Amino acid sequence: MPAVTREGVANLATLARLELTEQELDHLAPQLESILGHVSTIAQVAADDIAPMTHALPLTNVTREDAVTECLGTAAALHAAPVAQNDRFQVPQILGEDA
Repeated sequence: MPAVTREGVANLATLARLELTEQELDHLAPQLESILGHVSTIAQVAADDIAPMTHALPLTNVTREDAVTECLGTAAALHAAPVAQNDRFQVPQILGEDA
């Protein structure tokens, strides 16, 4: 794997539209090289006989059965409303438009 250079980091920064100082380029080049080295190590460990996974532990959705139940009626829904009009919740006008 080729070494990550300051020029390479500067090019990546330009592509990402980042403005980096000379000190930041000097600081980030070895860090990026280290990260790429770790990724390379992980790529070597991955084996063809291991199935890809999205999570380390098996996950199961815990959901309930869909069941049809009696719905809340208009009167019950509007019972606790501060203001109701024509079987609807009445709210303050916020856009300044005529209804």
